[in-house]
Amino acid sequence: MADSRASLSIDGKEVTELPVLKGTAGTDVIDIRTLGSHGYFTYDPGYLATASCESAITFIDGGKGILQHRGYAIADLANNADYLEVCYLLLNGNAPSKAQYDEFKGIITNHTMVHEKLVHFFHGFLPDAHPMAMLCGVTGALSSFYHSDLDCDDPAQRKRTAHRLIAKMPTIAAMAYKYSVGQPFVFPRNDLSYAENFLHMMFSVPTEEYKVNPTVASAMDKIFTLHADHEQNASTSTVRLAGSSGANPYACIAAGIASLWGPAHGGANEACLEMLEEIGTLDRVDEFVLRAKDKDDSFRLMGFGHRVYKNFDPRATVMRETCHSVLKELGIQDPLLDVAMALEKVALEDQYFVEKKLYPNVDFYSGIILKAIGIPSSMFTVIFALSRTVGWISHWDEMLTQEGQKIGRPRQKYTGELNRTFAPLSDR
Repeated sequence: MADSRASLSIDGKEVTELPVLKGTAGTDVIDIRTLGSHGYFTYDPGYLATASCESAITFIDGGKGILQHRGYAIADLANNADYLEVCYLLLNGNAPSKAQYDEFKGIITNHTMVHEKLVHFFHGFLPDAHPMAMLCGVTGALSSFYHSDLDCDDPAQRKRTAHRLIAKMPTIAAMAYKYSVGQPFVFPRNDLSYAENFLHMMFSVPTEEYKVNPTVASAMDKIFTLHADHEQNASTSTVRLAGSSGANPYACIAAGIASLWGPAHGGANEACLEMLEEIGTLDRVDEFVLRAKDKDDSFRLMGFGHRVYKNFDPRATVMRETCHSVLKELGIQDPLLDVAMALEKVALEDQYFVEKKLYPNVDFYSGIILKAIGIPSSMFTVIFALSRTVGWISHWDEMLTQEGQKIGRPRQKYTGELNRTFAPLSDR
């Protein structure tokens, strides 16, 4: 329902009036859906000023440092709920009761195994294949195992699909890691929590017992929660656009994984680690800080500041405490972690960084945690994808239930040639 109207005038002549719509919170939006009938379209590369959909899942106010899922602040969820509670909340709209949580946890736990034939997919990859390549390919291939359960118009089938994806993604992610290091695959265990089970499948081997460190498991659970959803980012928009065509959900999630793989999206924490490796030692921190302040130097600190959050990243507040707990618990002596802590101190205290709000973000801290617990940088984006699967599938499901849903079809501003005559090859 329009709360007010905006007038569009071109060269002093009013073209039309457009409704101005209000959401529950956030910026009002001008409804331009009828603009095409007047012979105009908007031009917005990157969709920086375009609302592509309605959604009741996640709200972000970057200026105020707000991130809420279904109305709950991210800090409350990270500190008071586990990842599966957040999954239930994102999928269903409300926090689960104890009975609902136990049922949901049981369903997810009992879906963690993958079909034995899926193992053969991994053996088709070269030994040095990137784990994200394997994750993308195998996730898309899941549709071949559930081809009789892909009716997007059936709510029951959509729910089963969501459960399967949330349950099996840690198993597939761990298999990608095991294959990349030449170790045997490890079956999931139903007696472990979601985060514990992932760590067990990642690091245990058949020859000896592996005990999951509770501090590490808690940190991993928080990483999952803090990356579960983030509104209409590139990968979520990719999932929605693919889903708008009626594509099966596994193909849609594979498309989201492919989008996340881009270094401008999901590779930020990996880029942070590469930066730390470039700096190398504590005695070079000051040098690189000066370079970061030099506007004529192309070097910039990765993992500091955020495109969306102009004040502070609310996820980083939680992740910082978790990061320090993990480092204290493990007592790891690693020069790169020392460099990271020195950079954190500079960013929090140096006036240049404080004034420009170049604070450490969630990618900075999550990269440090993942390195500290022994996860290689090639797996960082895989873990991001694992975490974000619930957000992707929640948006996919929401989109399919919305009235008037249409296939996505962006327009363009054409800048090419017109009306050229094509000569035969013999005349060219």
